[in-house]
Amino acid sequence: MTDLSTAPSGLSASTGASASAASPYDLAALVAAREDDRFALHSRYLNDMWVRVLKTIGYDVSFTRGLGPYLWDRKGDRYLDLLSGWGVFAVGRNHPAVREALVSVLDGEFANLVQLDVSTLAGILAERLIAHAPYLEKVFFANSGAESVEAAIKFARAATGRPAILHCDHSFHGLTYGPLSMNGDEIFKKGFGPLLPDARQIPFNDLPALDAALASRDVAAFFVEPIQGKGVNIPDDDYLISAQALCRKYGTLFVADEIQTGLGRTGRFFAIDHHPGVEPDMIVIAKALSGGHVPVGAVLTRKWIFDKVFDRMDRAVVHGSTFSKNDMAMAAGIATLQVMKDERLVENSAAKGERLLHAFRLMAQRHELISDVRGRGLMIGVEFGSPKSLMLKATWNLLETASSGLFGQLICIPLFKDHKVLTQVAGHANPTIKLLPPLTLNDADCDWIETSFDAVIADAHKSSAVWSLGKTLAEHAIKARRSG
Repeated sequence: MTDLSTAPSGLSASTGASASAASPYDLAALVAAREDDRFALHSRYLNDMWVRVLKTIGYDVSFTRGLGPYLWDRKGDRYLDLLSGWGVFAVGRNHPAVREALVSVLDGEFANLVQLDVSTLAGILAERLIAHAPYLEKVFFANSGAESVEAAIKFARAATGRPAILHCDHSFHGLTYGPLSMNGDEIFKKGFGPLLPDARQIPFNDLPALDAALASRDVAAFFVEPIQGKGVNIPDDDYLISAQALCRKYGTLFVADEIQTGLGRTGRFFAIDHHPGVEPDMIVIAKALSGGHVPVGAVLTRKWIFDKVFDRMDRAVVHGSTFSKNDMAMAAGIATLQVMKDERLVENSAAKGERLLHAFRLMAQRHELISDVRGRGLMIGVEFGSPKSLMLKATWNLLETASSGLFGQLICIPLFKDHKVLTQVAGHANPTIKLLPPLTLNDADCDWIETSFDAVIADAHKSSAVWSLGKTLAEHAIKARRSG
């Protein structure tokens, strides 16, 4: 038991006979013994600013359990999770089949990460992924989406001999240096330069701009999200197929970033599957492939690109990662794909997404603050815009002056506090709330979503309490801007 005299300020000592008697490997007991220290530990040893954010907006409820699309806080209240860990929990939290697969690996005492060997599980997972994109032949496994994008950048340069990488405004491909160089939001880049040279940005959904950028013939690859996560921005129907054609014309590789949109999120296995004939040179995936347990990412690529990287035996390990292809990650991926197939989660995503989009579009007809509703499957954006009513318009303008996109929090916070629905805006300074729930949603969950959003948005049109909250948030935003 911790000596009270040596416990750091703000942290309690482990208390109770159960804490002292428990096995040091009983992590459930350890968490229970230190639960009251959750935020103090993070403030002292991790990210204090994030703790301050959570407390400011009232999200410091301490979640203690997760199952399927639901979370429970320390008081036992149940919440509907529309974030799913930014898309990680596509099959829901703690899916029993994924857990069973991971336990089977531990019980099997496999010879994991020998390094001077190859992994059977990695071969099986690669085979099953390629079945969903049969025009590609090879898979490179990594530990995250950002690491997969880093690999794709290296592969593109090696395969083409060209230096430049092209991406779109409002894009998000990760936060390590290569992906950060292709980030469409300057707030993520500030203070971290210089970034990757020859990373160029063009407007999203703009074919003439793409044509002009590729005409220099020094662009190795064009990276594009089939639906942009920051804003849930959907391109025109002909954009991706035309972009692919332009890349072929100029000898540039066409790379689809499906880290968030892949594995059923949009009602198809890949979002590009909504566009017949689109067959990228590389597809980057991660998030949902983990099953919510073990981080994993992958690059699906054409064989000739792969062979340009690993072109001789002395270059067989010219790119890699220590923990990639580890058995736990591969098992999580295999189990996730099987759950999606067995439970028809891609089809459920399409059906529940169609229902919710219809419901939100009906809301938009009733509530002037909703300016647009868009999405595919269970990736949905509800955008708010300046209202027509003079009184609402004046308050809206005040919030936008204080901090662009602040109004979204006036919806997210009461959704969380009053209706136990966890969601967030679709990016920094973005007026769009994004729904990214597990693909396991049922009709009762959809009822919960529809009634909660309708009630909160209706309140925002008439409740002084909502706008009072907005005034408080605006004051915080102004203070933060001045101190920065």
